[in-house]
Amino acid sequence: MYKSIYVPVDNSDHSNRAVACALALGKEFSAKLVGCHVYAAKLHDYRFRQMEYTLPEEYIDEVELERQRKIHDSLITMGLKLISDSYLDGMSRQCKESNLEFEPRMMDGKHHAEILKDLDGSEHDLVVIGALGIGRARDSVIGSVCERVARQADRDVWVVKHVPEAGEPERDTILVGIDGSPQSFGAFMTAIDLARAFGKKVETIAVYDPYLHYSVFNGIVNVLTEQAAKVFRFEEQNQLHEEIIDTGLAQIYQSHLEVGERMASEMGVEIKKTLLDGKPFQKIIDHARKTNPWLLVLGRIGVHSPKDERALGSNVENILRTAPCDVLLSTRLEVPRLDVRAEETVRWTPEAEARMTHVPDQVKGIARTGVLRLALEKGHSVITSAVIDEAMDRFMPKSASAATKALAEAVALERAKSGPVSMCRSCGVAATQSGAVKCTVCGATDFEVISQEMIEKIAAVEGGLEEETTYDGRKLRWSEDARKGLWTMKNAYQRRRVKARVEKRARMMKLDAITLDFARQVIEEETGAPLEIQGRAAHIPESAAAGEARLVARDDKKNPLISTFAWTDEAAQRILRVPAGFMRNKTQERIEELALEHAATTIDLGLVEEGIENGKKMMAEMIATYNAPASAGVKPAAATTPAPASGNGDGRGYLNEVSPLTARD
Repeated sequence: MYKSIYVPVDNSDHSNRAVACALALGKEFSAKLVGCHVYAAKLHDYRFRQMEYTLPEEYIDEVELERQRKIHDSLITMGLKLISDSYLDGMSRQCKESNLEFEPRMMDGKHHAEILKDLDGSEHDLVVIGALGIGRARDSVIGSVCERVARQADRDVWVVKHVPEAGEPERDTILVGIDGSPQSFGAFMTAIDLARAFGKKVETIAVYDPYLHYSVFNGIVNVLTEQAAKVFRFEEQNQLHEEIIDTGLAQIYQSHLEVGERMASEMGVEIKKTLLDGKPFQKIIDHARKTNPWLLVLGRIGVHSPKDERALGSNVENILRTAPCDVLLSTRLEVPRLDVRAEETVRWTPEAEARMTHVPDQVKGIARTGVLRLALEKGHSVITSAVIDEAMDRFMPKSASAATKALAEAVALERAKSGPVSMCRSCGVAATQSGAVKCTVCGATDFEVISQEMIEKIAAVEGGLEEETTYDGRKLRWSEDARKGLWTMKNAYQRRRVKARVEKRARMMKLDAITLDFARQVIEEETGAPLEIQGRAAHIPESAAAGEARLVARDDKKNPLISTFAWTDEAAQRILRVPAGFMRNKTQERIEELALEHAATTIDLGLVEEGIENGKKMMAEMIATYNAPASAGVKPAAATTPAPASGNGDGRGYLNEVSPLTARD
């Protein structure tokens, strides 16, 4: 993989870590190591000559001054060379112990300029460099030498950012950013090679941004004239984005992950896939902070950069500065095979498939390949009749087809009916139907159902709702606490941007009410700190009087427990282990009925267990009745009793979940 590894050294912590990384890579790939140190004798000489006028009078003599210059030159040059030798001797000794070929190099001049000059035209295929050197300061993020080399080098650059503490366990995952570009798939293949060599896991991450257009529209609406606003047609633009483009973006980026999975599978490697929405560099950094990968691998540029771009892409540069782990900037290019890309990223409409049935068998394969190539070239993820017409015009010119037909049909799609929304817990994309079984984006089957009733209850606890009109005329309601959370940000521009993101997220999930918990994630992402609202109670006392609905607690999937009773912590945690939805709601009803019978204002663990036990008995009786032969003229109880909304449908899943003897307890 790597045959010649180039390592600038200066005896700093990051430099020493870079040497250790290069040695590990060298041993794994039988590579030659080249150690380099740049010293600045000419700079010191120049500075000395600038300061000559400050010398005492006895030195301001031509003969004496020339003698001092020679002494200074020899001492500085010799001293700096000795220092360079000592830096390189340590690396040479380690290479000898590891039976690796080593070449030392010393240069005099500007550090980054000499390194880049030495790299130019050389055979070195990897540079391993510390992010910070001996000149680091307290607030240093990345050194100037590292930054300039990383920006301008025309080969792979491994930037060492993480120096492990003594006793820190070895990290085990390589994280790869994928955006569908050949550079990102090249980075992915590099990550696969490294993972197989070092026994690491691989996780791919893709990030799409559905919030940008909403923020832009929200920012320009007040500066357009009335006539211009009518021409721009904000409502139609948003409908196009929300119904087609936003979901399409999610599907496109998910398909990139699936292509990577298919490529890895062919090499016998299993990977983990992560799809997130938001600003790419921020989401990748946040994810890296949570997961602590061994290495983050990125292509130097992304899908939106021109092919001849030599600088780093904007997202890559931001990640390079703030990533909490080592970063490998890859120059490798990899284009997935057409059949893999087509299978994972391109779909055909029924009309297009029907048209292909009329193509003669002997040329059907060629025709299909031609259509797929055109679709990939044009960036289409769905092949319609219009795409086939365009392909026919290119390969067999005939009459031109209507270029805007597909778009016009897409914009004419009806919006989803208002009602409960099923949101995929894996990728966060809202399904068009409340009873979704499988996510159309990532294929997951775990959904969170968010209803207007649930939102209304939470909002009532947060001080009621106040309606606002968005820039394109739609109505959204904010709870009092959500508005307070927004106004914790004093910067007006920041507040407007976050407000736009929260509104956009609500619209993606087809909700018209925004609660504090809903807004919290976006606010905390923007500020980078936990949200705290002055004057808001941190929790509800157990002694609170019954009668007023309150938000008691949430489970690990953010489903709320809302009740007119006070609950002890043990009681709340116990009921939150019952599956959310129908089962938990019915269990809560039975427990609260028991509380009323006992005239209790606080629900404790004993009441919860009693209510669950009653539910188990009722379910067991129902199952027994269902299994017994039906008497003449009498229907089994199950025929008139609605089935649970989740579980396995026969009640056994419910009994297992609520039983106090299950493993989940």
